[in-house]
Amino acid sequence: MSNGPKKKLTQKLKKTLPVTGPQAPTLYELMQWYCLTTNTHGCRRIVVSKGRLRKWIWIVLTLIAVALIFWQCALLLMSYYSVSVSITANFQKLTFPAVTVCNMNPYKYSTIQQYVAGLETQTMQALKEIYGFSEPTSRRRREVEGPQEVPENEVNYLNRIKLFVVKSIKDNEIDAEEILTRRRSRMNARVVHRNTDTAAGNIVGYKLCNPNNNSDCTIFTFSSAINAIQEWYRLHYMDILAKIPMEEKIAMGYTADDLLINCFFDGKPCDARNFTLFHHSLYGNCYTFNDAQQKDLLESSMGGAESGLKLVIYIDEDEYNPYLVTAAGAKILVHDQNDFPFIEESGTELETATETSIGMQLTESTKLSKPYSDCTIDGSDVPIENLYNKKYTYQICLYSCFQKQMVETCGCAHYDQPLPKGAKYCNNDEFSGWIYCYFRLHKRFVQEELGCQSTCRESCSFKEWTFTRSVAKWPSISAESWTLRVLSWELGDRLEKKLTKNDLVNLDIFYQDLNLKTIAESPASSLPNLLANFGGQLGLWMSCSMVCVLEIVEIFLIDSFWVVLREKWQKVITWWKKRKETDAEELPDTMAGHDNPCLTEEDPPTFNTALQLPQVDHCQVPRTPPPLYRSLQIQSDSNEQPTNTYDEIEIEQM
Repeated sequence: MSNGPKKKLTQKLKKTLPVTGPQAPTLYELMQWYCLTTNTHGCRRIVVSKGRLRKWIWIVLTLIAVALIFWQCALLLMSYYSVSVSITANFQKLTFPAVTVCNMNPYKYSTIQQYVAGLETQTMQALKEIYGFSEPTSRRRREVEGPQEVPENEVNYLNRIKLFVVKSIKDNEIDAEEILTRRRSRMNARVVHRNTDTAAGNIVGYKLCNPNNNSDCTIFTFSSAINAIQEWYRLHYMDILAKIPMEEKIAMGYTADDLLINCFFDGKPCDARNFTLFHHSLYGNCYTFNDAQQKDLLESSMGGAESGLKLVIYIDEDEYNPYLVTAAGAKILVHDQNDFPFIEESGTELETATETSIGMQLTESTKLSKPYSDCTIDGSDVPIENLYNKKYTYQICLYSCFQKQMVETCGCAHYDQPLPKGAKYCNNDEFSGWIYCYFRLHKRFVQEELGCQSTCRESCSFKEWTFTRSVAKWPSISAESWTLRVLSWELGDRLEKKLTKNDLVNLDIFYQDLNLKTIAESPASSLPNLLANFGGQLGLWMSCSMVCVLEIVEIFLIDSFWVVLREKWQKVITWWKKRKETDAEELPDTMAGHDNPCLTEEDPPTFNTALQLPQVDHCQVPRTPPPLYRSLQIQSDSNEQPTNTYDEIEIEQM
């Protein structure tokens, strides 16, 4: 049987059915078709419900369900970048951390005296002028008996940074007396470190001025002359050290054999070969136990003091610089092998004549990087050069940033931080205004005006040791005699005096147990979980799936767009046709002719349009009268009467 009749029937049925779906002529019909065919029950109920009240109820319920879906999905998206923290504890062998040990006195006074003798003389002179006393001469290593005049070829430190005794302060107007000349003057300057509880006359400070503008000055005041003298001394001390070569500074410091008398680790003896030299700008020669430069890192086999590190440290208090440090002892820092030891900021001080026991607990923390947090994995994405050649930390980044700003602003590098390439350390001989520039720059750094705090980011992984510290008197009275004798024998020729317990520090540092505490961040939600939660919300509130979402996108975005575009296009076409018709009617009649009631002023019809012209039966077209055929006959008799032609014509017409 031929498929022709079936195809014709199908086409006929299609013509009779209403236009639905994307081919709908209006948005209303498109939405009506969607509500009737979609799987979301709420939309369908809007159309099929009878009664206006029910329709409005279903409209409200459907809108509430859609709002709840958006709200819940927004919460899911916001929680997608949240993290969950897991804490685990494992019992295992632990690598013993690096332990950096420093003497609080950086250099032996006997070796550095030649560089600081003039500074010490002027310091004693300032103390005598303020308080009327000179340094006691009981110490065997002192050869300076009192204040002396400054030689012409020696630097006048008191004139370079002038010390003042502040008599009165009123706002920024200061009445001060210069210590060197005893000249009293009134000046306008900014006051820093002012202590309002201290009576005027007991305040000591120093003045720093901009070398390019003497009227731009700052006076740094202190409530105690001890702090003022120490800060003033340290400024000149760093200026002196900046000009001494590194090899000579290492030679002036303590060797490992000088500093360490006795060493035990995990019940086995250790010596200077287990320590690595680390030169600190303030503490001189320091030594790191179990450093990364060692071939094999040492591990703790078990917890407890017997499995840790035991050290006896020789302080040699007679070699201390009295104006640089006022405390005696050692300073240690526990850190990771790849971390830089910031011992000045984070170190622990050890007291002489005591035994200090430090129990440790290790915690390893790991954070997620972007987009979960702003931490950095290795610092490679931080635009600041690491000057320390150690693993990136936030503290390293801050100091590297400040040192870079110091070089760019003041033209030289500060002595406390590593030296950048191509830069020089600041000293008054080459950079006369570096001290004032440093204080101004440091103030901006503290106030976060340099941008270092916003540029630097925390590290994503780090190790942290928590300590339990206890102190006991050592050696005891009963054991003091034989202990000091044995230690004196072990020191041998290195000891040039009678050993006392105030020259010694005893340290025990160990893991309390071998429990490793790990704190790790993990994403609170994964992408599959997020999609599953989206699907659950859609099914809960609208009884649909992700396919329904794609259907909504197709209808409300794509099909609606084409329907609106089609409507606009039809309006444009209609408007264009009307405009053409209006323009055609307004054209002037330039051609003259006979009137024909059956013809219009339209264009001549084409073949197809001509077939559709209406019949003009009602139109009476004027006709030409037919001829009188009788008049055409030949007259046979000329005498016959002529016929009245006019009358005959009238009869024929009638």
